[in-house]
Amino acid sequence: MNCQRLKNWFEERYDFEELKRLTKHKLVPTHQYEIWYYTGGITLFLFGLQFITGMVLAFYYIPYFEHAHKSIIEIVTKLNMGWFFRSLHHWGAQLAIVVLFIHVWSTLLLKSYRKPREFLWFSGFILLGISIFFGLSGYLLLWDERAFAAVRVATGGAGNLPIIGNFIKAFLRGGIDVTGDTLTRFYAFHVSILPLITLFLIGVHILLVQYHGMSVPLSLEKKPQKQIPFFPNLFYKDLIIWLIVLGIVVTLSTLLPPEIGKKADPLAPTPENIKPEWYFLFLFQTLKLFPGEIMGLNGEMIAIILISCGILFFFLIPLFDRKSSRGEKSFLFTWIGIIYFVYFVVMTVIGFLS
Repeated sequence: MNCQRLKNWFEERYDFEELKRLTKHKLVPTHQYEIWYYTGGITLFLFGLQFITGMVLAFYYIPYFEHAHKSIIEIVTKLNMGWFFRSLHHWGAQLAIVVLFIHVWSTLLLKSYRKPREFLWFSGFILLGISIFFGLSGYLLLWDERAFAAVRVATGGAGNLPIIGNFIKAFLRGGIDVTGDTLTRFYAFHVSILPLITLFLIGVHILLVQYHGMSVPLSLEKKPQKQIPFFPNLFYKDLIIWLIVLGIVVTLSTLLPPEIGKKADPLAPTPENIKPEWYFLFLFQTLKLFPGEIMGLNGEMIAIILISCGILFFFLIPLFDRKSSRGEKSFLFTWIGIIYFVYFVVMTVIGFLS
């Protein structure tokens, strides 16, 4: 069956005319800030890459604490191109989180969360949180001493939340401490629960983008708008950028394959100079600013509460920024976004260098 006959076969059964009309008539605004539009598409591409490489690795990974570390060693040393797929999965995850951070902050600074797009912001923010949990759960699957210590610190920090902290810690660990049960639990999160939630949220997020259309920055909203067709203009640009991103991921994967540490030993002391992954460094550094006790209260618990309040405020910004919703300039929330960004970068750099 040649291409034309195959096309006719489908068109006899399904009506693609509506989809064709939608594609041809869909227009997107073009302006000096349109570069930020592509961060959403890059994130979607990297998520796709993660799903594909993750499925390949799942064929050979053994999610049991006595074999997990050895199975990864065998993937990178014995499996044909195994090291490359694992490296691709690692760097794809790192870049996905970086681009998601950029996407969220560009949305904040351009006020793209303003009414009626609040749910776009909420769904995107939750996707960022899930991506970080993807990173944490995937990190433990290595079952090396650094991953073991990092997860013990991260889940222990969650345990300092008042009232629900102990429940969250026990739920994540599957018991009192990080054990083989934690590995099994994190594997279930990583390959089934988180992917399902992610696919659902990506679907909701894309539907909302189609429903509301591309956001125009607040500063340009009242000026005459130029528009270009989505297909083929923007579509081809997306493909070119995805190809460049793929080249970056492949280059990093080839030149800088991630290391694998010694197998985790729950009875061994925590290795010296242990640090969490880069996206947790600002939290790690913030915790170090607080003394062990403040006015008779646990200093770490106070730090966790303040950090949680800061994240909750960031999440609810669309509800607080009334000026942007009315189409007025909102310098206060621009500065709030800049302060959050500077704090994150500075604390991450300090945490990395210290």
